[in-house]
Amino acid sequence: MFSSSIKNTIDRWIEVFLILLMALMVLNVSWQVGSRYILNDPSSFTDELARYMLIWVGMLGAAYVAGKDEHLAIDIALSKMNPTNRIKTQMLIHVFVMLFALAAMVVGGINLVYITFILGQNSAALQIPLAYVYVVIPFSGLLVIYYQISRIVMLNKELKNS
Repeated sequence: MFSSSIKNTIDRWIEVFLILLMALMVLNVSWQVGSRYILNDPSSFTDELARYMLIWVGMLGAAYVAGKDEHLAIDIALSKMNPTNRIKTQMLIHVFVMLFALAAMVVGGINLVYITFILGQNSAALQIPLAYVYVVIPFSGLLVIYYQISRIVMLNKELKNS
């Protein structure tokens, strides 16, 4: 379940989706600028669409970076530890990240999606349910949890081999 081939496949899908989303965002913002300054007729939906795409890029990008284990970290203390303690500390850090993702992103995100869906909140310009916009939060949280468990399994194997 936590093999590197599955992780690589998930990584690749997220990479492609993020690239497409960023390309669409560039086109959207370019149209927004062009319609405002060249045509003197600003588009009504582009600002809102750019905002929602930025939410998706931010949340999925954070999950992707967590999966690559390239998130911002201060590792001065880790670099001073012996290999066994460093691995144990890294495992503890991954557990804390996983617990945060579970509480804030998955549980909190599901609550947010549920409330906005039940209340029937729609976006002002696009008239799409905001629940569709916010669904990326629990999805990204699940990805972060998967990546953290995968990293813990890998560190546990490394610990057993040392």
